[in-house]
Amino acid sequence: MGGDHAPERIVEGAVEAATMARDGLEVVLVGDQGVLVERFSSLIHGLPIEIAHAPEIVAMDEAPTAAVRRKRDSSVAVAMNLQRSREVQAVVTAGNTGAAMASALVTLGRLPGVSRPAIATVLPTSDGATLLLDVGANTEVQPANLLEFGIMGSLYAEHVFQIEAPTIGLLSNGEESGKGTDTIIAAHRLLSGSSINFIGNVQGSDILTGAANVVVCDGFTGNVILKFTEGIMSLLTAGLKRGLSRSPLSRLGALLMSPVFHQLRTELDYEEYGGAPLLGIDGVVIICHGGSTAKAIRNAVRVAGRMVQEGLNEHIKERMNSIHARDIQS
Repeated sequence: MGGDHAPERIVEGAVEAATMARDGLEVVLVGDQGVLVERFSSLIHGLPIEIAHAPEIVAMDEAPTAAVRRKRDSSVAVAMNLQRSREVQAVVTAGNTGAAMASALVTLGRLPGVSRPAIATVLPTSDGATLLLDVGANTEVQPANLLEFGIMGSLYAEHVFQIEAPTIGLLSNGEESGKGTDTIIAAHRLLSGSSINFIGNVQGSDILTGAANVVVCDGFTGNVILKFTEGIMSLLTAGLKRGLSRSPLSRLGALLMSPVFHQLRTELDYEEYGGAPLLGIDGVVIICHGGSTAKAIRNAVRVAGRMVQEGLNEHIKERMNSIHARDIQS
């Protein structure tokens, strides 16, 4: 029931995911049962979709912690409880990000060895995509947190993106190991001594060129980068549309170039990647943009299913158990 276009786009995305699934995927819609049955029963009929009743809704502008504490029958709270009881294996939400994160922490807890969960997002690049984390869960971090982000991001890229030995970069204001704040410099030492494929510092200009498969940073910086990137994409799209409609000749050129524009739009479309996984939680949680379309929800469900199938959390626990203490002490 959360999101700018809920419940219509959420249900449509769930239907698309259930329709296209060939691996036994089942979907549970969590929300006001009366509303869902009345408006969507014909749409979900015959599909592997169930409804779990949740009469309360956390608004997008509500204070997250207070909302989670007061509204224990909200759709996000009920969904997290379903995962805790193992009735579902993953949760996808386009609702209040803070509430989703708070509910996941309270209900599911952290994976062993993880001190700070991180929200990761996929940014399109000239050579595929880059995973950026954290983008909002932790405004301030310690060096050891950035090491954990690097480990979790590396495993996500390896098992979800199917990248062998993914490269990991640390966001800083210069490539030299001595550049950055004291936290960044200390994190560089930890990452350099770890077993992940750390390539050193990367700068903001390197993110969209695909210089590293994974880029780690604190949540404040990551969120600013994410919002700035979204603004740049919107500006470029609007400018391109204006320029191509100014004259008959430009419109003809646009028609001839339409296959190229379509491919570019696909490559730059964040909805192709669904949503942002909350890594480090003892469960699978995908947080989608509040304005997500059915396409974004469908792909988020697909990514959540892949995380479950690949056993990502088991890999994170295993890696943390085997190298976490050694890496932090190095």
